[in-house]
Order: sequence, then C-alpha cells, then structure tokens
Amino acid sequence: MNIGKSIGLAYGLSVRNAFGEALQSLGQKNTNIVVVDGDVHDSTRTKFFADAYPDRFFNVGIAESNLIGVASGLAASGKDVLAASFACFLLCNAYDQIRMGIAYPQANVKLVGSHSGISIGEDGPSQMAIEDIALACSLPNFTVLVPADEQSARAATRVMFDHPGPVYLRTGRPEVPRIYTNGADFTIGKANQLRDGGDLTIIACGLMVAAALEAAHELSEKGIEARVLDMHTIKPLDEQAVEQAARETGAIVTAEEHLLAGGLGAAVAQVVAARYPVRMGFVGVDDQYAESGAPDDVLEKYGLMPADIVRAAEQVLQ
Repeated sequence: MNIGKSIGLAYGLSVRNAFGEALQSLGQKNTNIVVVDGDVHDSTRTKFFADAYPDRFFNVGIAESNLIGVASGLAASGKDVLAASFACFLLCNAYDQIRMGIAYPQANVKLVGSHSGISIGEDGPSQMAIEDIALACSLPNFTVLVPADEQSARAATRVMFDHPGPVYLRTGRPEVPRIYTNGADFTIGKANQLRDGGDLTIIACGLMVAAALEAAHELSEKGIEARVLDMHTIKPLDEQAVEQAARETGAIVTAEEHLLAGGLGAAVAQVVAARYPVRMGFVGVDDQYAESGAPDDVLEKYGLMPADIVRAAEQVLQ
C-alpha cells in the first residue's frame, strides 16, 4: 500500500502480526491465558501462541458459534480467554452467541477479529468486515479497540488483558505505516493527539490514522492546519478529547475503514451533538459492499484515501 509514504512513514508489521507476537509473549508471562481459534490461526496469527503453548490452544474448526460457547465456558472456569477468527465470521456469524455468552454475563473474553475492513483486497467482500465495529459497540459491557500500527497493536494486546470484561480488538491483514516509533501510549478510552492544528480536527482509527496524517500534511501546504487524533478506543470513546477538538478547532472530520453507519463517525457525532455542535465531515464506506481488488485500488474506489479526507476537510470549512 502507498498510504503515508509521501510523508515519509516507514512500513512495519501488519496489526495482526504484531498482535500475534504480543500474544505469544504474554502467554509466557501469564500461564492462565488460553486461546480458541476457528481454524484460521495461521491468518489471525494466534498460530504463534499455538506453536509455543499447544496445550493452551484450542482449534474448534470452522464453527464460530461453537467457538464463542467454548470461550465463554473457559472464562466461567476462571481462564483468561482469547477467541479469534476473521472479524466478519466472528461478529456476523456468532453475534447472538457473543451477546448471550459473553456480553450479558460480562465474561472475561477478549475477541480478536482479523482481516477487518476492505484493505484485505483480493479476499473479496464475503470476508471484508465493514460492520464489526458497529456490532461490537452495540453490545453492552463491551470495550472496542482499533489500533493503528504494530506498536499500538502490541500495547493494545497487553492492555486488554489487564482490562476486566469483554473486549473486541480489531486487526488487519496488510502491513501498515509506523505511526509510533518508540512504543505507543495506549490507555483505553484516551485518544492520542498526533498533530496539533487550529483550523479543524481529523479523528481517525486503524489504517486511516496514517491517511489522516498524510491528509493533514497536504492541508498544511494549502494553509489549513489540522489537528489529528488517533481514536484507538471506539468504546468507551474519549468524549473529552472530542469536545475539546470541537471547541478549539470548530470543525471535525472522521475517517474509518468501516461503514459510516454505526462506526467511529457516528460515535463522534453523538458526542458533538450533545456537547458542542460544529460542522462535521465523514470518510468511510458509504452503505455498500466493496469489490475484490488490490488494496490500494479498493481503498481509492471506495473513498478511503488521504485525498478523500482532504476533500471532506475543505467541504466542512467552506
């Protein structure tokens, strides 16, 4: 992919790879961790854990509903449980089981959805999770995390095991730009400000954080200074950072690799409407399923490039 290269961002590991390495490391320190996977452990990267600790890894096969039942039972027996599969299989196929077996009893299960968004490219729309954030956020008692790069993914993996109750961690397939070079400050519910600016604020998550930084650079060359927030926690949202951005910059654009309905933009808009209304723009997938294709081509066709954030910013400032 090319996002971020024009501003000199180097590419690191994919978020899924960084998660897998962090999970393996945690497994050595915490022998109470067990992992359940839906026969895609090579793709989710729970394979790293499985190879190191085979007696604490359970492959339930292509049966996501059963996967959640097993995870819930292991949590009820006192284990620190992580359950992983492709994000669309996990949240869409097993939603009712997640609702009743994890959200309702507040089971201590960490769900990891890999291959999220449309940047999986050639895998096609049947495996592109574009509804998963909305589904996870709709579950009471759930925390929803969307790290932007390898360092924030490592930090998110560590932090979520220290956080009681259900957590959904979203990971992606492609290698992504390094946003954080000396480790990431990752506090659940606390956005990270990556760039200051007084003309508007761009609030992004996941892959779109790098796109937001590139867009902010392009806007700066046009005399527009944009604040950039990495909103790595969608739930609970950092409402204070959103209100501060609205009051201090007067306009907000959100950017996410997800449907506009029920995602980051909707959550931010709810806060803005209640606390300090300002003009807003929204960059995301607009009520449609994407096609199969090279990641850059798919992201460009469906409006998830830095240029799309620039256009949205210019529109809200008119």
